[in-house]
Amino acid sequence: MQFPLVANTLCANGVAVPSVKITAETIRQMKGREPIAALTVYDYPMTRMLDECGVPLLLVGDSLGMVVLGLPDTTGVTMADMEHHTRAAARAQPRALLAGDLPKGSYDTEDDAVANARRLIDAGAEAVKAEGGTAILPQVEAVLAAGIPFLGHIGMLPQNVQAGGGYKVKGKTEAEHDAILLDAEALAEAGAFAVVLELVLPDLAAEISKKISIPTIGIGAGSECDGQILVTTDLWATSPDYIPRHVQPNMQVPVEMRRAVSEWKNEKINAH
Repeated sequence: MQFPLVANTLCANGVAVPSVKITAETIRQMKGREPIAALTVYDYPMTRMLDECGVPLLLVGDSLGMVVLGLPDTTGVTMADMEHHTRAAARAQPRALLAGDLPKGSYDTEDDAVANARRLIDAGAEAVKAEGGTAILPQVEAVLAAGIPFLGHIGMLPQNVQAGGGYKVKGKTEAEHDAILLDAEALAEAGAFAVVLELVLPDLAAEISKKISIPTIGIGAGSECDGQILVTTDLWATSPDYIPRHVQPNMQVPVEMRRAVSEWKNEKINAH
């Protein structure tokens, strides 16, 4: 019998939360033992709330470009943006592993990758994520050689959305299937502790999950991955412009938020 790697304690509200600090190695060893929940965070209160909910992996995602900064996609997010939001999230001192996205253009070379990964670590991240597999393998290896845990991201790459034909499922053709599988195997062999599979054909995601030794964390990639990640504001149905089809948002969250504002306005403002 295998026991969960993440030892939990129950808080007063009945939610199980990790009782010890979670590391990249903790996440790696969860493969085959327990499913991995991961969500995005962008600030101190959000990080604190999700950590109190017992989510073991929190990502300061460059999705903040769209859901926080109002940009059309993630390609305009800067290192300064990522550092700012990583610092805010890190102030919550989560027991979860806190990872940060390297934004587009920040890891074009090995030197850039290491320097900017260190900037995120200095801001409070405990691991970094970048998009790509074999195409960025030298950068991945350089980051790992610098002692920084690395989270992979393959399949649909949001930072390449303008050149990649939009937000489309990947792996439908034989060439895409083989390339994505090769990317996954390369990242696992290099030493990544896990890999995000975004909009990967579910059958391929299941195949990858069985073949590689590190956890796969899916987003729109079916149910056979070792874990799942979502943009938290998509889950809450508070993303301002668009919620992907693979998300089943909790529509009650924005209803309650609007109700709270309306009641305050009616009771405290309009009453005067």
